[in-house]
Formats: sequence, structure tokens, C-alpha cells
Amino acid sequence: MPLSLRVVAECRWSGARAATLVAPHGPVALPVFMPVGTQGTLKGLTARQLRRLGCGICLGNTYHLAMRPGPELIEMAKGLHGFMDWERCLLTDSGGFQMVSLVELAEVTEEGVRFSSPYDGRHILLTPEASIHIQNSLGSDIMMQLDDVVSSTVTGPRVEEAMWRSVRWLDRCIAANKNPDSQNLFAIIQGGLDPDLRLKCLQEMSKRDVPGFAIGGLSGGEEKQLFWRAVKLSTEHLPRDKPRYLMGVGYATDLVVCVALGCDMFDCVFPTRTARFGSALVPSGSLQLKNKTFAKDFAPIDDQCTCPTCKRCSRAFLHALFRSDPAACHHVTVHNIAYQLSLMSAVRDSIVEQRFPDFVRGFMARRYGSRDAYPHWAVDALASVNIVLP
Repeated sequence: MPLSLRVVAECRWSGARAATLVAPHGPVALPVFMPVGTQGTLKGLTARQLRRLGCGICLGNTYHLAMRPGPELIEMAKGLHGFMDWERCLLTDSGGFQMVSLVELAEVTEEGVRFSSPYDGRHILLTPEASIHIQNSLGSDIMMQLDDVVSSTVTGPRVEEAMWRSVRWLDRCIAANKNPDSQNLFAIIQGGLDPDLRLKCLQEMSKRDVPGFAIGGLSGGEEKQLFWRAVKLSTEHLPRDKPRYLMGVGYATDLVVCVALGCDMFDCVFPTRTARFGSALVPSGSLQLKNKTFAKDFAPIDDQCTCPTCKRCSRAFLHALFRSDPAACHHVTVHNIAYQLSLMSAVRDSIVEQRFPDFVRGFMARRYGSRDAYPHWAVDALASVNIVLP
């Protein structure tokens, strides 16, 4: 079944919108945060627990799944859905991000990306065709094209080279997809922080009839003022009837601001990774549960949260558990994913009910206390879409 998008409501003031993404494994309410299950599982959670939290879509990592256990084994299990016991939607990345995260192990040519495996040192060539072949074996609802990824802090001719190569590789990925009726290929807009290059890439890729678009090459350490302008430029020119996926974004403020700028989908390892370090997400930021201040604190992480952890575990219990038992990571991971999903659900409700600007103002006040503490980039980004913070 091909993917489709139905816009439910649009904010009268900003670029925010609520929509329903209809995919082969069911509908997904947008905007959405997608948890990252790198190797067929979300670290610390079972698929059943993730379903109970209300998650409708999660991610798998093509590169790591190809390394182990391998696409052949997963295909024997009727794809990644069967392998990980997940009947809802799946998105798989292309493996291209490892060009940045494993840059010392990778060499990029027009043919593809040659890696030295971090597991056993063997050499692997990941081409656009190979990336799609692996993703076809995984059976994901949404596949990402292999793109030429450079760090957002890189400047000069390498950025334009990567942008045009990403366009050429998109055509190769489209041609290689053997399941276009059931696996939906997203293009990835590149161009770094150069507005002209990003616009050229967007215009070229929009000529291809792909089911959706991702905004790539950001959230890699660039200045936030440059980040939000690149996001806004992209959303202003992307088709209205296609989903817009901002890759690698997961901080709460970034999510809220980028919804206002017109983004629909987000992913990041942040909520699960930070949980393993004892950091629990709350409306005011985070609680570092390993700190001694929580040793005798018998309140839940967040008394407004209805997740299993907040119903059953106190801050004192979790503080003690972090000293001796990895179950602490599990409990906080449950809470952090619940927090992200709940935040996006509240954002969606506010858009549908035409009160999104008020929601944003309340969110910023709870998170930062006073306007003097608001990040300047967020204030400027929101003002650009007619949300003025008091």
C-alpha cells in the first residue's frame, strides 16, 4: 500500500500542522517523535512495552542491522516487523549517517561508501542499490535514500559535491526499489547551511515523485540561528501534500519550535541515551537522578505523567537502583519515551484545537521560567512564524 498524508488541521498563525500518515502497517498521527531502535530493539524496552506507550512508528538502523544479524536472517523472519515482533510502522535509515558518525572508517566515491566494519574490520561497500536492497529485505514501511552526508559544520566545495551526489543517488535508489507499492522511499534534502544549495537540492528532488521528504544534514553542532533558518527555508518550499521529516532532532524545545516551522516527523537517540545516564525528562528540563538530592525524594519523576515508571517508582528508588541495577535504565527509558510521545500528542491536540501559539507560550514558560532565560534562537524562530513570546 502506498503512503498517503491527510492534513487534519493547520495553525492559523504559524507553519504547524496536524496530519495523519497512512502507511502499510497502519496510521500514524503527526506531528510525531519516532524512537530509535538501532538493532531491531529500543534499548531497554520490549516491543510490547513500546506499543503500550502508544508508539505508532519507530526506527531501525540499516547499517547496523546489515552488519548483524544481517538482512538474510531478518528476511527469513518475514522482515524486521516479524523479527522484532512489531506490527506497527517502521522507518529504516539508509546507513548514510555513518559517513559522519564513523567518518574515520569511511571513504565516499560516486559508486558508494566504503566502510571498515567497527565489529570485525572487514571492508563493506554500501551503494545506493545495496542500501535499498537491504531495506527491501528489512521490509520497512518507509525507507530513506542513501545520501552523501557531510557534517553541518563543513563548508566549501565538499557541501555542493555532496548535495549533487545525493540527487544522483536518489535516482539510483528509486530505480533499485523492488517494492514501490509497499515500501515508501523518502528523499533527503542536503545543502548544508547554504540557502542557495539547499534550495537547489529541494527543487531538484521535488521533481521526483517520492512519497515524502526528509531535511538532512542538520542537528550536527551548527549554530542554532543557522539551524532554524535552514529548517524554515526547507518547509516553506516542500510540497504541502507530502510528510516533512526533520532528521536527528529530539530535544523538547527543538521539537516544539520545528513543529511551528512546519515539520511533521522527528527522531533522535537522545531520550533513550540520556536515560542510561540517569537523566529523566520533565517539563522544566531534566532530573539527574544519580544526584544525592534525590536519595530521600519519594515523589515520582513527574506527578503529571501516567507512564508505568511514574505510577510505581519514586525518585529515591530510582536513585538507589542506579547504584546497583541496570533496571534503573529501563525504568527511566520508559518514562523518557512516554514524555516525548506525550509532548507530541499535546502539540497535536493544540494544533487541532487552534490554540498552538498559547501552547508554545506555556511550554516555554514552564521550561525556562522567565523570558530572559529563553534561548534567543527559539524566540527568533517562533517570531518568524508569528508566535511572539511575552
